[in-house]
Amino acid sequence: MTRFAFTIAANDGRARTGEIAMERGVIRTPAFMPVGTAATVKAMKPADVRAAGADIILGNTYHLMLRPGAERVARLGGLHAFMAWDRPILTDSGGYQVMSLSELTKRSEEGVAFRSHLDGSRHLITPERSIEIQRLLGSNITMAFDELVPTTSTREVQAAAMERSMRWAKRSRDAFDGRDGAGGEAHAKHNAIFGIQQGALDEGLRRASADALVDIGFDGYAIGGLAVGEGQEAMFACLDYAPAQLPADRPRYLMGVGKPDDIVGAVERGVDMFDCVLPTRSGRTGQAFTRTGPLNIRNARFAEDQGPLDPTCACPVCATWSRAYLHHLVRAGEMLGAMLMTEHNIFFYQALMADLRAAIAAGTLSDFAGDFRARYGRGKGE
Repeated sequence: MTRFAFTIAANDGRARTGEIAMERGVIRTPAFMPVGTAATVKAMKPADVRAAGADIILGNTYHLMLRPGAERVARLGGLHAFMAWDRPILTDSGGYQVMSLSELTKRSEEGVAFRSHLDGSRHLITPERSIEIQRLLGSNITMAFDELVPTTSTREVQAAAMERSMRWAKRSRDAFDGRDGAGGEAHAKHNAIFGIQQGALDEGLRRASADALVDIGFDGYAIGGLAVGEGQEAMFACLDYAPAQLPADRPRYLMGVGKPDDIVGAVERGVDMFDCVLPTRSGRTGQAFTRTGPLNIRNARFAEDQGPLDPTCACPVCATWSRAYLHHLVRAGEMLGAMLMTEHNIFFYQALMADLRAAIAAGTLSDFAGDFRARYGRGKGE
């Protein structure tokens, strides 16, 4: 069985298409990973997530360590058995949620001490504990623990956080390999670990981070610290150089991105993997993604619209139910509305990834991306 092997089948400019082979299955790239924060892709059954075209999902270390608890998940057979998803799972390190959700955080070289946003209980996450939690969950792609600071921070603050993240990356790698004495060797033989590049919007800091990560050595590399409010133009400016600073023969994962046009632009710049809560969160609030832009099904003009959400979409929702019915469900607060809107959005994202893979393989990505941007616009579908 293959622990982890990344192959590139075709290039088109800086974009690549290929696959990641792992013991639990093949991940086609570029790939979008639906977010399963609390051992569930919200409003979706695992079989339907797979039917939509997803090869891998993301689980959340911070949320699962607090509830139901990593040790409990391990006793129940691991995350795959717990949620009935038999394909690869990537778990984030918990760093972002610790910084953004928890109360009274205190950072030190050891790690981050914090109080739970659920009940105020006190916890400490170190690089070693983050890796241990991910191992208990049964993660197939483990993320190194890192420190995130706002892109608006001073360069001094950004540099210090990046340098600490690189020290934590080395500790994460050692813990993953079992060199910390915690017995991770068996897990490491069958699974993978990614490092996370930091450095905000500073090209020099990003280069130093990439060099440090490569020196440690990881199976894949993530681009962290973006999609945190800097805007698409600034993000793309960073992606004009950041992916190329990372090894070309390893997957590149842009964390927390994003909107469909963000993904298209990032793929053009050499990114292979993505995750974002938008398809599920938007589905629960009545927003559908379509080929002509996001559509707010709550709008009164859809009350008697008998057409599908997106006439070009082949998902079961668009094949079965009308905009009028979905409008009714969402306005009435029926849970089926959130379920159907989410299912459509997950299908839309996976269809977009399939189209991107096909365009790269055919050498027509520039035409596809241009046509996509001409049709798609934030707000055009409303």
